[in-house]
Amino acid sequence: MLPRDELLKQVENRQTLARVIDQAEQAIRTWEVVVTDFLSPPELAEAQTIFQRLTDVHLLAWGGYPQAERQRLAIARTDFPLETTQVPLAVINMAGNFLFDPATHRDFLGAMLGTGLVRDKVGDILVLGERGAQAIVVPELVEFLATNLTQVRSVPIKTQQIEFSQLKVREPKKKEMTTVEASLRLDAVASAGFGMSRSKMADMIDAGDVRVNWKAITQASYALKSGDLVAIRGKGRLQIGEIGVTKKQRYRIDLTRFV
Repeated sequence: MLPRDELLKQVENRQTLARVIDQAEQAIRTWEVVVTDFLSPPELAEAQTIFQRLTDVHLLAWGGYPQAERQRLAIARTDFPLETTQVPLAVINMAGNFLFDPATHRDFLGAMLGTGLVRDKVGDILVLGERGAQAIVVPELVEFLATNLTQVRSVPIKTQQIEFSQLKVREPKKKEMTTVEASLRLDAVASAGFGMSRSKMADMIDAGDVRVNWKAITQASYALKSGDLVAIRGKGRLQIGEIGVTKKQRYRIDLTRFV
């Protein structure tokens, strides 16, 4: 048995991680590859962190394409090789004319959940503007969605499975920049990277809206380091690059913002 209580200490997503541990124990017991439902970025980050301590099992995360936010985890004994082909995924296309009634990511997700399925069964949703959207889902739901997902907002849609080669992934836009700061405080660096006032950033941090490496950070004084990823819902992500020190003993920080 895995050291469950120790692994679950100080995790945010305790219920989800407990299920993943159950599946890891199943993989050890059955000598088979076990695959989770879709996990969110914070859940994935916590799972990968706690499983780094274990030698019995290893993980492979895959969501259909390299930049996918929501991914499934394949879990197996350490001596079993893992490949992305072992993670069952399917793509559906939700086609309709949204020229006069544009739909957002939330609209498509809401319509999918409105059929009765749960969020864990749905991966990334790629909105295609007036043509509709595509979504990555667990394969066993394809037929159900093709029958039951017939409308988004006021627009009739046709839902059908497509090949992964037809997935229309948009490369994230990124902006490179450099800032010079007196410290590596989260509020200082993030306010420069996201182009907002330091006081507003401090308020967002205090409210729990800012994550570093997918973990919620509520201290504005939190010290960032090279390689950290700062994420704010609705604002995008900020990658902390190389950090140098100027002659005046200030920090020169390379930043990449993804939107």
